[in-house]
Amino acid sequence: MNSDSHPPEIPSSAKPSRRARGYFSPRAVRTFAFYTISLCIAASVVACILAIWDFTKKDALWRLVASFAVIGTGTALFTFVNSRFGEEREP
Repeated sequence: MNSDSHPPEIPSSAKPSRRARGYFSPRAVRTFAFYTISLCIAASVVACILAIWDFTKKDALWRLVASFAVIGTGTALFTFVNSRFGEEREP
């Protein structure tokens, strides 16, 4: 095989089309999930720093972190479920 040769082009009609699936728009759900999880992480970091410097009680810290963990996990699960169910959509 010559190093200058390229593999043959596959006609576009033969290529499998990859369609996004979801009950809601997959892109919108991923965007929402990204911002929600990022906000939960940032708020957890702030809460931990406040607890380290004794500006808040340790009990409040664990409640905040647990709440943000539940919200972040729920958002990630919703994104996963939305990608598995629903109608196929063009990307």
